[in-house]
Amino acid sequence: MVLRSFTNHIHLQPIGQRIVKTCVAVTLCLLFYMLRGYRGEDMPAEAAITAIICMHTNIQGTKENALSRFFGTLIGAFWGFLFLVIVPMFPALSTRLWALFVLMGLGTLLALHSAVLIKKPDVAGLAAIVFICVVVNYPDIESPMDQAFHRILDVLVGTTIAIAVNAVRLPRKKLKNRVFFIRLKDLRPNQFMEIPTTVLYRLQYLLQDGAKISLMSEHAPAFYATQLGSLPFSVPMIVMDGAAIYDINENAYRWIQSIDSNSSRWLMKRLESMDLSFFIYTIHRDRNCIFHHGTLTEAENIVYQHVKKSPYRYYLDDDHFTMADVVYLKLVGKRKDLEKIRNQLQPTFEKMKLRAVIREQAGLENGSSLYFYSAYATMEQAQKQLMHLLRQTEPDLEPHEIFSESGFRSEYDAIRLMRRLIRAYEPFWPLYRKNKRSDKADASASITSE
Repeated sequence: MVLRSFTNHIHLQPIGQRIVKTCVAVTLCLLFYMLRGYRGEDMPAEAAITAIICMHTNIQGTKENALSRFFGTLIGAFWGFLFLVIVPMFPALSTRLWALFVLMGLGTLLALHSAVLIKKPDVAGLAAIVFICVVVNYPDIESPMDQAFHRILDVLVGTTIAIAVNAVRLPRKKLKNRVFFIRLKDLRPNQFMEIPTTVLYRLQYLLQDGAKISLMSEHAPAFYATQLGSLPFSVPMIVMDGAAIYDINENAYRWIQSIDSNSSRWLMKRLESMDLSFFIYTIHRDRNCIFHHGTLTEAENIVYQHVKKSPYRYYLDDDHFTMADVVYLKLVGKRKDLEKIRNQLQPTFEKMKLRAVIREQAGLENGSSLYFYSAYATMEQAQKQLMHLLRQTEPDLEPHEIFSESGFRSEYDAIRLMRRLIRAYEPFWPLYRKNKRSDKADASASITSE
């Protein structure tokens, strides 16, 4: 049991594409020198190190790293060449090792300062390293020009291979006929916390590339309008635990599953008879209007003060609302008290077409909330309704869920989920074709058996 608990908390990160490309680049560098015929002045390790340093997550980053590496190498090789040319003119220095080391130190200073003078301070360290690599074997160097030239050649080999490897992309198929459903609770700790920037970057990349993504939330869209409003969503999001479909670009609700008017009246009277206060969440003319019934408790006031500043919801002090607009009711308190209330009302839920959910209440220490929805307001029903709306203009669309089994525990979990989404949106083309053929064969077999 202890071992199982320990292994459940270990994050085994899959091998990323950058790691694989770096491995391939290093291998190609070493094979290049093998095919070229290894020579004493060659340093294949220099080319391999260059490839490792230059490799980036994208081709533009690799080019920038390669250019910096090349500038640093030129500076270091230049001063190293001058050192190897000038020092032999003074034979007495060859017998005084301390003097050689002092000169090497001065050469390092020149290499560092030269990079700063040409306004490339980021390559200063690299220039000093190359200088030391060029002169470190003095006086056992026959040709200074060859020594400097081979250091430049090694860097050129490494940078060229790194750029070439990073430019190669596996054949992939972009599945723009899929609608990907992602739960927002898998992307951030709670509704009051922002989605990590690294996750937003990947999400923006997919949306700009044409991926159809529908975010699914247990809460109202007000929590996400500020952070997500600038992203180019082409598909509405599912909000309020499946009670509504919201178009974040148009700031409008596309579909709402309200509580039946008779059920709303019955539920409010029952809660009143139990001397309970509660929030009433309504949607009227695309506005999320929130009312409070009863005396505001201390816990409710904490939640109210925490969220009332949002410009995307309206807290109203009266009780003038239409029963048909009621989407859900919410009670705030301790979990054990809310569980008692739910258990008392549970026997009548099926008759009144209601369902109840208890969730932790962010912003309230050791607090929870009890939500009452229509029994037909579920994530599954909202997904079906959204697909029906989308297929009116694109009949070939198909749904695809990307969920995290463990939920959000750290930013890494959200990043891993986004990687799964990217792989699902851009699968490796040969494997995708193979899977499609298998699906067609299974479908044909089922038809034949019928």
